[in-house]
Amino acid sequence: MTQELYLDLRGVRKEFGAFVALQNINLNIRKGEFVCFLGPSGCGKTTLLRIIAGLEVQSRGEIWQGGKDISLLPPARRDYGIVFQSYALFPNLSVADNVAYGLVNRKMPRAEINQRVSELVKLVGLPGSEGKYPSQLSGGQQQRIALARALATRPGLLLLDEPLSALDALERVRLRSEIRALQQKLGVTTIMVTHDQEEALSVADRIVVMNHGVIEQVGTAQEVYREPASPFVADFVGKVNVVPGRVRDGVLEAGTLRLPGDGSDREVRVYLRPEDVLARPIADGDDHVFDSVIDKIEFLGSYCHVHVSTSALAPHKLTVYLSLNYLAEAQLQVGSGLRLRVLPERIKVF
Repeated sequence: MTQELYLDLRGVRKEFGAFVALQNINLNIRKGEFVCFLGPSGCGKTTLLRIIAGLEVQSRGEIWQGGKDISLLPPARRDYGIVFQSYALFPNLSVADNVAYGLVNRKMPRAEINQRVSELVKLVGLPGSEGKYPSQLSGGQQQRIALARALATRPGLLLLDEPLSALDALERVRLRSEIRALQQKLGVTTIMVTHDQEEALSVADRIVVMNHGVIEQVGTAQEVYREPASPFVADFVGKVNVVPGRVRDGVLEAGTLRLPGDGSDREVRVYLRPEDVLARPIADGDDHVFDSVIDKIEFLGSYCHVHVSTSALAPHKLTVYLSLNYLAEAQLQVGSGLRLRVLPERIKVF
């Protein structure tokens, strides 16, 4: 991936009457980068994507693509391909004609169109399906054809608007990895809108976390997960335990636990990921150790969510991740005692 700036959003704002959907959005996207807009419903991520596509007009601000101001260009004059959640294939056209739609509009020679269609249908893993109609394809296959159609004109920018949300869980996982592999192979700059954090964490070079029309944080998957910039990001991306605490004389007090702290005396909220509370190995003399009792075990295949209560943080409870093998080996069940150790360096305080 190059460092060349490709898409530049400058002070983008969008108002729908008195409602402000987007506030002062500034964002740079590099050429060849895969970026996910991540956030809950109503946070403004789809509105921002539609503004980039020219399907909505911003109330204020500029959009530059490839060094060109496209702020007021109509969609037909912008350089992008788009894939929608609903596939949006023409039901009366064959797969070949759906993929060829943008090429026909550009009046390309038929021989070139046929070659390009064959190449793309093979690229998305459906060779030989050119004569079929959308109704003869599964949801995942239809979305592959929608992707082929979006790529047909060799756009500089690929926009994906929740493209996997209508698919079943297995197909969603399979197709997201295929989309990522295809994007890397073609090197096309890509923006995907999603509310699925696992989806964003697994495919994106960078994630743009949005909430109430503003960008809360931009970073790699690891940065957003490990170093959340706000309580919202810590809460929204991944699972997290939240307990009240206080910083006093350079010490973070959370219940009866005493952890390293900094800054002035203040009330805080302590954010701790379940994987950062360890059940083993715990040696005698280890710091930041406390005893707990298992209240509930949620089986999730190879690992479990284990909900515990502890007098150290009463009345607040914690969730920790334990492997199924460890639970069986230690003969742990609901009501069992469990000694745990907090990793203080992993704690985030807001």
